[in-house]
Amino acid sequence: MAKRKRSEQSMGDALNEILGKGPLSRGLDKVRVAEAWNAVMGPAIEKYTDRIYLENQTLYVSLSSSVLREELSYGREKIVRLLNEQLEKELVKELVLR
Repeated sequence: MAKRKRSEQSMGDALNEILGKGPLSRGLDKVRVAEAWNAVMGPAIEKYTDRIYLENQTLYVSLSSSVLREELSYGREKIVRLLNEQLEKELVKELVLR
């Protein structure tokens, strides 16, 4: 029977190790992007946001207001930069407003 290595690490380090790899991290990134959108854009835009999802580093946002969609389309690069700053890593490369 093989002996187990006995190494101690904090619970936080263990969770970061587990969540930092594989499909769990991708799923958490999707949730974090939606939270970052709401934090960066604020409650006024949040109430017009119907659906947010991240796919292949492209963030798709469905908005219920065509006027708001047009206004936000002028600042796409700035919004992407602000989202990545909020997330503290570059998850979003492109923003598609629908």
